[in-house]
Amino acid sequence: MTPTPTYDAVCGTHKICVLIPTYNNAATLGQVLHDVLSYTSHVIVVNDGATDHTADVLAQFPQIKVLAYQPNGGKGTALRRGFDFARKQGYDFAVTIDADGQHFASDLPVFFERASTERETILIGARNLQQENMPGKNTFANKFSNFWFYVETGLKGPDTQSGYRLYPLHAMKDMRFACSKYEFEIEVLVRSSWRGIRVDWAPVKVYYPPAEERVSHFRPFRDFSRISVLNTVLVTIAFLYIHPRNFFRVLFSKGGLKRLLRDLLLAPGESNAVKAASIGFGVFMGIVPVWGFQMLIALALAALWRLNKTLVIIAANISIPPMIPLIIYGSFQAGRLYVSEDATWVIFSKELTLESIQRNVFQYVTGAVTLAVAAGLVAWGLTYVLMSAWRKKRIKTTLS
Repeated sequence: MTPTPTYDAVCGTHKICVLIPTYNNAATLGQVLHDVLSYTSHVIVVNDGATDHTADVLAQFPQIKVLAYQPNGGKGTALRRGFDFARKQGYDFAVTIDADGQHFASDLPVFFERASTERETILIGARNLQQENMPGKNTFANKFSNFWFYVETGLKGPDTQSGYRLYPLHAMKDMRFACSKYEFEIEVLVRSSWRGIRVDWAPVKVYYPPAEERVSHFRPFRDFSRISVLNTVLVTIAFLYIHPRNFFRVLFSKGGLKRLLRDLLLAPGESNAVKAASIGFGVFMGIVPVWGFQMLIALALAALWRLNKTLVIIAANISIPPMIPLIIYGSFQAGRLYVSEDATWVIFSKELTLESIQRNVFQYVTGAVTLAVAAGLVAWGLTYVLMSAWRKKRIKTTLS
């Protein structure tokens, strides 16, 4: 008599399955299934158009559920179809584990425990990226992915490319996705975070065989290009819609403005210098003549330089519509330093033409850059002085 898997009751109670997408992993799939089945019988395998003897391996495990189709659609397709299949089977959660043997089934209880206590969290198994046989390209790609995930969501994480994950299927049931290959695992994290689903990490073990034994379906040029295109789209959406949306949601919520100022200006985790630099840089970006791309560039550089992105956004709004005429006028005035013939009159002319603007664009651009630098430095200096005085006063008040 086959013993009952140790976590079968937990998986049954909380409607958790283990989802294994596979494509031509017949050499390792059998051992992966054997290990997983010692923990739970709630297992689904997605046979993503395999052309090796994967079907023969699966036939040895009649207790598992199999979703098979042709032709191969890519890992994103396998996961998306697997999620839909799991929901139809009545599952609320899916723990995804790779079929190539790099993940250890002994880490499954970590995911089962989180599913039983947190209903709306994607949990990612964070790997040790410094261990033996870890491919160098994987380490670089993961750092690259982590950076853009931070830019797009504001969340910092150690490993955004691990395929060992817990997905709350019930919280994702109405979501629609565009990606079908490896880049899906980035898209699902970013869009879930935007939706309000929490993303968290837990350490897991990982095995990477020597290079000569390793099987990978990742196509560096094609897949990296697809990932780059995806990140371009996601960053654009984040800067033009998601980040401003989140900011205004907080701003107009009950007590939002007071909480925002307290968290941003008084948060002990950031120095006065960082806060002052964030505001000064935001003012600079609000004035510098890169209209249409100000927020995009400002947030990207703020993330790169580890500035306070929210303060950068607030300060960059110095270029709101009522201020634009003043900024343009100030730019022309500052640009008088660099030209022999002043063209400030052009902005007040009733016969303003494209030709007259083009003739005097040099004065405007140089003046705008000069004004941006000057205003940014003034904002930085004032913020630093006021923050230093404010914090000293609060400390004295607290001590007394």
